[in-house]
Amino acid sequence: MKQAMRPSRVIKRLRAGETALCFKLNLADARAVEIAAMAGFDCLWLDMEHVANDLSAIEQGVWAAKAHDADVMVRVPRGSYSDHVRPLELDAAGIMVPHVMSLADAAGVARMTRFHPIGRRPVDGGNADGAYCGIDFVEYIRQANQERFVAIQIEDPEPLAELDAIAALAGIDMLFFGPGDFSQGIGAPGQWDHPKLLEARRRVAQAAIDHGKFAGTVGSAGNFEELVGMGYRFISAGADVVGLSQYCRSIMAGCSQKGYRPLASIYEGK
Repeated sequence: MKQAMRPSRVIKRLRAGETALCFKLNLADARAVEIAAMAGFDCLWLDMEHVANDLSAIEQGVWAAKAHDADVMVRVPRGSYSDHVRPLELDAAGIMVPHVMSLADAAGVARMTRFHPIGRRPVDGGNADGAYCGIDFVEYIRQANQERFVAIQIEDPEPLAELDAIAALAGIDMLFFGPGDFSQGIGAPGQWDHPKLLEARRRVAQAAIDHGKFAGTVGSAGNFEELVGMGYRFISAGADVVGLSQYCRSIMAGCSQKGYRPLASIYEGK
């Protein structure tokens, strides 16, 4: 039986002109990934830049997502080419590279993560993405370039000077605007309505559109329509740690209203 790479749900939706919805997970538990996948998200964002997830946790998360035909996107740490390609070899549907600072930086990402004729990613089809050598060598290279996506984060003011050239690069599928670090980069941490931030968010979306790429960012149900109207088609809305924290606090608040005394209030004599 002829083997083929699992098609990416995100790529399918984006190429059809639709919007892909993503959910971020910090907790290293495949069951959390499965819960989000069962809820219907197209993509689960697993993080290796800020979170102490190892590749075993990533692998289990990919398995859990694939069981429900959902994609996994891994935000990789900035390191060697192996750090970039190993999540893809575990069959993540995409990777996101943080803090891409220049055209040269973006070109280096494309070179190390894409196969011929785009780049020079080292080849090993003996992993999950290559069906453990079940996909023909040439087909593996072709399908990996076609069915796996590479996103780069524009989350600093520096790359804006070369934004159009970055967006035009072959091998880069998505420009993902990160408002948090960008606000810090312009000296206005947490000022989400700062004119420079709003302008950069608009510019990133427009550059992606102008060069046939996809625009991604973080959002919520509250600004979903606004972002889509701006041209964003990949939106990360929500995170496990936020949901769990809010749920726990709501329980505590409800029980406190019914007479439960939190430990801190007991110590304080309230």
